[in-house]
Amino acid sequence: MLKRSESETVKRLAICLLTFCLLAACLPLHAAAGQAQATQPYHYGFKKSKNGQLPSIDEEGFKDIVQQNEAIFLGDTSKKELYLTFDNGYENGYTAKVLDVLKEKKVPAIFFVTGHYVQDQPELLKRMVAEGHLIGNHSWSHPDMSRISDSQLKEELDKVKEAVTRITDQKDMKYLRPPRGIFSKRSLEQSRQLGYTNVFWSVAYKDWDTNSQRGAEYAYQQVMGQLHPGAVILLHSVSRDNAEALGRIIDEARRQGYEFKSLDQLTVKNY
Repeated sequence: MLKRSESETVKRLAICLLTFCLLAACLPLHAAAGQAQATQPYHYGFKKSKNGQLPSIDEEGFKDIVQQNEAIFLGDTSKKELYLTFDNGYENGYTAKVLDVLKEKKVPAIFFVTGHYVQDQPELLKRMVAEGHLIGNHSWSHPDMSRISDSQLKEELDKVKEAVTRITDQKDMKYLRPPRGIFSKRSLEQSRQLGYTNVFWSVAYKDWDTNSQRGAEYAYQQVMGQLHPGAVILLHSVSRDNAEALGRIIDEARRQGYEFKSLDQLTVKNY
């Protein structure tokens, strides 16, 4: 017969063993939950600026992920600074005109390019860099980055970077725009480890549909109606409306006291 002290020891050991087994059983569940959270896809969106109020990503469900990975949403909102960014998935005949306007107005920009664009438009890439603009990574094949593996993500980014380096004088590439604005916690973390800053935006409108162009005046009103300090402006270079409205947008923004800067000059990030 066990003594009372021995019996209590056995009970304690049994409780400890049971607790350990329960914790061990829960570990795979926690790991699976953590993995699911890391790969959950987010489609970037934001509450647009109206009447000079700042835009917001407070209610989008991903603000903490964007902030933790030091991605760009807003620049310094205490200063009237603007950052022009263009997505170049393919060429539609308007990028040269955009570059002409930027050169005339002495405005810097960044162009996020895909593999297709790199292969199809090497001369435009050379011109972008020669005229002082940055080229950013928009991935090689424009995939959903939340659904590809870490090795595939690296390959997508490396191919663009290496090709741009071969073609132009730009020897570094540190800005990334996720295709279609789709991302996950993991894709932001992995691309950051590869040396990239993910660049989102705080001014945008539906300008990518080449079958639904509504005129330069419409483009002008859409951009100017959202303007705010520290704005990161997303435009698509396939848009005829953007190419025709760009000069007027720049002139009016400057008249209102805004200054256009390169992303390399963005030192303060706001969320």
